[in-house]
Amino acid sequence: MRISANLGFLYTDLPLPGAIAAAARDGFDAVEFHWPYDVPAAEIAAALAAAGIPGLSLNTSRGDLGAGEFGLGALPGREDDADRALDAALAHAAKAGLGAVHVMAGRTDASAAEAVFVDHLRRGAVRAEAQGLMLLIEPLNLRDVPGYFLTGTDHARRIVEAVNHPALRIMYDLYHMQIMQGDHVARMRALGPLIGHVQVAGAPDRTEPEFGELAVDRVIAASGYCGAVGAEFRPTMPPGDWLAAFRRTQRPDGDVIPGALGPGS
Repeated sequence: MRISANLGFLYTDLPLPGAIAAAARDGFDAVEFHWPYDVPAAEIAAALAAAGIPGLSLNTSRGDLGAGEFGLGALPGREDDADRALDAALAHAAKAGLGAVHVMAGRTDASAAEAVFVDHLRRGAVRAEAQGLMLLIEPLNLRDVPGYFLTGTDHARRIVEAVNHPALRIMYDLYHMQIMQGDHVARMRALGPLIGHVQVAGAPDRTEPEFGELAVDRVIAASGYCGAVGAEFRPTMPPGDWLAAFRRTQRPDGDVIPGALGPGS
């Protein structure tokens, strides 16, 4: 199983190029980002190349946090801002050599939100494909992000099927979905190739997930998912120590084959 260090949570005491280097030294197979826009894309690309590690993804803008937006993609009246934010994300990802962009939906209960989000993703998927990038949408839990538009896998599937473009897939976060739904193996099997990336953290506190027999690595292997797994948790120990402990739990029959998320996957 290939593990990607999510640098939104891990190695946050280091500047981003140093965090990339530290993740590579500690044995992570890839890195992924939240909002790395304050670091020039060329600097990210150079750090990835120097560390010999692929970069997988970043998020679109959270919008106006003071107004509680947490994303723009599904917000009626913000369509132009959402398109500009997605263009900025695609450009940064492409220049940095990443493979995907997570399109944040935002907080809304507007009746038009689904149509707005689908239209936004249809436009964005065409632009993403032209740049060799994947778009991801991620259901979030309502405890951490009250009012978020996208909170379940059935809803995510409906949106992906409505957009009907191969550049759009679902990011399945076991932490968020444990809070909202559970039954991960059946849900992930049902989604199948619609899943473009998986992230993990322990529930309910979002610290290190447990690995080993019948823990999240067993769940992922049983689900049939075969891509990289993002370690997106709040660390209580050095990330390299956790990764070493995880590696010790792995058995040959638990291996998963590389997937298709971005360069080097």
